[in-house]
Amino acid sequence: MPYIKFSKSLLNSCVNFAIGALLLFALPTHITLAATPSCQPWADWQSFKTNFMNDGGRIVDIDTPRKHTVSEAQAYGLFFALVANDRQAFEKILRWTENNLAAGDLTSRLPAWQWGFKDDGDWGVVDDNPAADADLWIAYALGEAGRLWNDRRYVALANLLANRIWREETVDIPGLGRTLLPAPKGFNPEKGTWRLNPSYVPIQLLRRFKALYPQVSWTSVVDSSFRVLVDSAPKGFSPDWVSYKVPTGFLPDTKTRAEGSYDSIRVYLWVGMLSPAEPLRQPLLKALRPMAETIISQGLPPEKINVTTGEFTQGGPVGFSAAVIPFLDAIGEPAASLEQRQRIEARPLSERPLAYYENALALFAMGWKDAYYRFEADGLLVPRWKEQACPIPASQSSR
Repeated sequence: MPYIKFSKSLLNSCVNFAIGALLLFALPTHITLAATPSCQPWADWQSFKTNFMNDGGRIVDIDTPRKHTVSEAQAYGLFFALVANDRQAFEKILRWTENNLAAGDLTSRLPAWQWGFKDDGDWGVVDDNPAADADLWIAYALGEAGRLWNDRRYVALANLLANRIWREETVDIPGLGRTLLPAPKGFNPEKGTWRLNPSYVPIQLLRRFKALYPQVSWTSVVDSSFRVLVDSAPKGFSPDWVSYKVPTGFLPDTKTRAEGSYDSIRVYLWVGMLSPAEPLRQPLLKALRPMAETIISQGLPPEKINVTTGEFTQGGPVGFSAAVIPFLDAIGEPAASLEQRQRIEARPLSERPLAYYENALALFAMGWKDAYYRFEADGLLVPRWKEQACPIPASQSSR
């Protein structure tokens, strides 16, 4: 038998083709793929609304002592409603947010972080300190809704919120530059020290702010956010919180120590959904690759991990598996991505109607995976309904 010599590139191409073919035929037949009719309603969003959104537009985290709502949930709800072309839900969520978290006026203040059952037995704001990640997502959703639905009111409100975020939630940190703080108050515990949250800085949102609001230097916030994401994860694992001390640099957070868990899982999600044309995408994927290797070796993402040692005690919940699917796809590990999807199929989140956060993570991840939306390199949102010119259903028209 003659000896046949294969080049490395040819061999890799054959292997990748074989893996792709196997994965295609391994997918469960009931999974919604991008080839489904483009104007078909987003069924997972409808389920999310049924489980977590009340008639007034409040996204409720039922499985908490205060039955609370956080501004993050309202922000995510706005984004999901926009991706679903659900203008009626978008307007309801926005109205509830403004009336209850912003004292009726989002033009004059950022929304409070937490609303729920108070110690005095009444319902209302529990913590009025805003949360910068929620504020970013709210401003982003409003700006993109204004563009996609041609609504000048949303555009104006997004502009006002973005300017207020810049004034109240960013600060010049020596050695780091203009940086997003987690909130206006409480994250500069002593002179020269700041507490930061890597999951609060999705690069795609900051890119969009850079394009929309050139009157201030959002470029500097993009640059500092990249530093936060990479330098806080020297071993390839993102922490929930990190301290930055002048002139030392990044240190384990004084409160949460070196733990990565329910906050940091979003770092891998946001990075995984970056546009392939985003120049920071490959450096971020390279910096975080050890997390992908941990997931591959263990079969699932860890619930809690020591970011300095890589040690962890148990696997994370199903929502974590959903969150890392875009990350595993982006890093070039389709078999590991499929394994996480199969875990979701085996333990559907529909069977956990109280798990708000897990369901939110899954809605982000699977909506992206199933091509209901994508981000361009400049942060522009491209929902499937816009690409296919799907009309707003008459039942969802807000006016």
